[in-house]
Amino acid sequence: MEEPRGDFCADEGCAGDVVVEKYLAESKVSASHVQLACRGPHCAFPVDGNELRVWNAEDPSCQLLILRGHHQPITAVAFGNTVDPLLICSASEDYVIKWSLEECREKVLQGSPPRGIIVGALLGKVRYLRFSPDDRVAAVCAGNKIFMLDVESQSTLTELEGHQGPVTAAEFCSWQAHVIISVSEDRSFKVWDHRLGSLMYSSSVLAASPLLSLFVDGRSQQLVTGCAAGQLWIFSVVEGHHYRCVTHVDLRKQGESFFTRRAGSHRCRPLGESQLPSASDLDHGDSSEVALPVLGLAPCDLSLALHPECASCLSPENTSCLWIGSSAGLFVFNLANFEFEAVLLFRDFRSLSIQVAGSCAVASEAGGDEAACVLTSLFGNEVAVLEVSVPALLRSWRRPAPGQPLSVLPSSCVVSTSPLYFRIIEEKSAKPVRQKQSAARGAVQDQPLVFRSRIRSSGYTSAPHATMFSPKTNVKNDGERSAKCKSSHRCKERPAQSPLPTRLRRRAVAPAAVRCVQFSADGRRLACGLASHVSLAFDADLTGTPAVFSGHDGAVSVVCWSHDGKWLLSASQDGTLRVWSARRAELALCLAYVYEMGSSTFSHRLAGHTDTVTGVAFSPSAPQLVTAALDGSLQLFAAE
Repeated sequence: MEEPRGDFCADEGCAGDVVVEKYLAESKVSASHVQLACRGPHCAFPVDGNELRVWNAEDPSCQLLILRGHHQPITAVAFGNTVDPLLICSASEDYVIKWSLEECREKVLQGSPPRGIIVGALLGKVRYLRFSPDDRVAAVCAGNKIFMLDVESQSTLTELEGHQGPVTAAEFCSWQAHVIISVSEDRSFKVWDHRLGSLMYSSSVLAASPLLSLFVDGRSQQLVTGCAAGQLWIFSVVEGHHYRCVTHVDLRKQGESFFTRRAGSHRCRPLGESQLPSASDLDHGDSSEVALPVLGLAPCDLSLALHPECASCLSPENTSCLWIGSSAGLFVFNLANFEFEAVLLFRDFRSLSIQVAGSCAVASEAGGDEAACVLTSLFGNEVAVLEVSVPALLRSWRRPAPGQPLSVLPSSCVVSTSPLYFRIIEEKSAKPVRQKQSAARGAVQDQPLVFRSRIRSSGYTSAPHATMFSPKTNVKNDGERSAKCKSSHRCKERPAQSPLPTRLRRRAVAPAAVRCVQFSADGRRLACGLASHVSLAFDADLTGTPAVFSGHDGAVSVVCWSHDGKWLLSASQDGTLRVWSARRAELALCLAYVYEMGSSTFSHRLAGHTDTVTGVAFSPSAPQLVTAALDGSLQLFAAE
């Protein structure tokens, strides 16, 4: 019925360094679309319908614990939040049972069957379970309702009603014990005060597909929810933000962008063969599963899981991340820059028994090197327990070392419509001079005819001589004009005796994390780059509606104004530099690694940089542009 597994190597490489299948069970009935549970080394899942199994990866003496008590198939399992004692709750259409793992193990050692405590009965088909932070209350999602059960007195505290479809997930707020958030197949989320039994907030319809998973991050106070179509929404639950949407992520597009950025990394299989599955890859042709449904969300703390040689695996924002479990694999999602840090596709490791998952649960301890994952097969009856090495997974997606830079010589001049083209100004300023000279040459004036007796020698008989680089001494220096030219590019300086700006004058909140800011040369506008792939241009006093510059596929790391304030330059982690028209908020120039054929914008090849651009600057005295990258390279762009 079950088959323990050890380390193994996949056909394409050493897969045992990244993932190990520790346990495999064959069930009589499918456990797909059932809530599974992971906490530390423990994994809980149903087998044969009404049998609950708990796998412990650390204790070989009592590695497998079998709990029986349900008469109907188990549909939801959840662990408690406290360690002593560690509780587990299982639910079916007949009972909701609470188990204490220590007491159950003692019963097994004594030779008697373990017993649990029934905290609820005949609530209907339970889709989701969750304990409160103190393990005193259990939220049971059955049908369109959420039953709040008192675990100690085995009574129903309140029933939360309001969803128009089955409730699929519910989570407690760690910083507000009386608040619980739920998502449903009606494609909305609701915020409740479960102590008063009242509704605090109800969102609009978010997507065309049902919402399946939910996660509430206490550090950033953000709400993350995913749907069956592979879409992820992040909302701010900070007081005063009114549940504003921070960003929206498409797993497929984000995965394609991730594979493109890490195209040179070393993996267990060639990266060219690693891509998100398409409709032809899955013989069963279920479009909802091909769309990478978000089956589970769990916290992932990578701050202590990195070894010294893995220091370059993470982005500069070394903050908390998120495990995203889908039918195709696991994704490590950074909540600071909203990008993937690593991807584990099940089909990349052919020795894994489950290639397409129907249910998924993953958990990793804070600072731990290993993560536990339990899967159920979408098309079969298998249940597998995996052990993922987090440092090895991050190392496999490490950025490639910079190679020999590419040198490209321009084949033509800069296009006249490009913001880097400055010859138009020179032609305008030089045109009157040429007209005056040509007019002087073309004019015919009457001159008197003079006959001279001596003609100056042509110099053929004398020694040749020449004066090179002779200084012009008869040129008058216009001091006023030069001072005016120098001061034309200089902003007004703050008086030396003025006090430091310490008083808060005005405050504005951006829709995402701000990565960089810069004032324009005249001090009238302020630009900032966000982690949500866009840039904003505010007035200097932070009033009015900001101009939005959207188009990057990665977090904006640098923004820079031209000295005349007409152009805004932005650099992003997607490897591109974009020049925007500040007046119309339109893209004028794109500098990228690859030349964009057929693009409506003017694109040039960005030669030499092999890593993220970290700095850009316009020259104050010449039509030049300097870019700098993490690979240590500096590049100077100039007008032809």
